[in-house]
Amino acid sequence: MLPGVKKILYASDIEKGSRPAFRAAVSLCGHYKSEITYLHVIEKLSSSAESLINNMVTVDQSLHDLQEQGLANLKVKLQERIDKFCATELEESEILQEGQLKTMIREGKPWREIVKAADEIDADVIVMGIRSHSAVEQFLLSSTAHKVMNNSQRPVLVVPLKH
Repeated sequence: MLPGVKKILYASDIEKGSRPAFRAAVSLCGHYKSEITYLHVIEKLSSSAESLINNMVTVDQSLHDLQEQGLANLKVKLQERIDKFCATELEESEILQEGQLKTMIREGKPWREIVKAADEIDADVIVMGIRSHSAVEQFLLSSTAHKVMNNSQRPVLVVPLKH
């Protein structure tokens, strides 16, 4: 076990099958009476994609406005998903107290934003899932989890997920 875990950064792609990693973060949180920051990173659009969208957007609504609206909607969906998970899957002894769970949405390269967010909140551990099965597949894909492990000075708990 890790000594003195007060802050957990849970990084999620919010895809189906990511619940075991969140459950691991909640379990750590319960064991150590700590707090979780639930992070989701959105990859930035390429400049060509951004240009294409700008040409399709009406004069009344800029790409920036659309992005802001999308982020606000995503934050609401993320909070709804967390609330539903907590209500339906956690036992009474596992329920998180007010203030124990924060959400954060970032835009950028996922592995960089995860490492940066962990440093900013001074996380004691980063919890995330990985969907690759074999060691060869994981090596060839150079997944976000591997990049986080190679670039972070913090412990990383990687939870295998189903596809």
